[in-house]
Amino acid sequence: GFAPLRGAKVALITNHTAVDARGRWIVDLLLGAPQVSLRAIFAPEHGLRARLDRHLGDKVLRRGGKRIPVYSLFGDRRRPTDATLRGVDTIVFDMQTVGVRYYTYLATMGWAMEEAARRKLRFVVLDRPNPLGGVAVEGPVSSSARRTSTNYHPIPVRHGMTVGELARLMARAYGEQSFK
Repeated sequence: GFAPLRGAKVALITNHTAVDARGRWIVDLLLGAPQVSLRAIFAPEHGLRARLDRHLGDKVLRRGGKRIPVYSLFGDRRRPTDATLRGVDTIVFDMQTVGVRYYTYLATMGWAMEEAARRKLRFVVLDRPNPLGGVAVEGPVSSSARRTSTNYHPIPVRHGMTVGELARLMARAYGEQSFK
């Protein structure tokens, strides 16, 4: 029922992978959640439907009689901005990852966490299981010398963590007081 989000003005970072056990998309669930106001959606690399492999422009999603702005976090803008976060007090991250560091979704989450901390916004991760099982950790650890869209934090190729665990790791590594 999204009770922890009651009263929140939410910006959602998501794509098509954010569905519940019955196949319902997080956008529809939040739109139906009591006292939750979905103010903006942020699309990662490949867009909301993960069909594109190029720069994505901003657009408007029409859903249930509502118009929700959708902002791309791939291309020229990699982080939420003051303008895209206007009227927001909570950022929610809900995406299934593939369990390896090469995907840009982890950097998208990290950069959004930084922006939330900078603005004193709450950051909520809707955690999902690691699709590779979360037991094996394999491959070389990436360099901490350079943070990129596929290397936000030094972790092995197969990291064995959920996105929630990765968010906690990054919060501790970059100063827990700066992340909410």
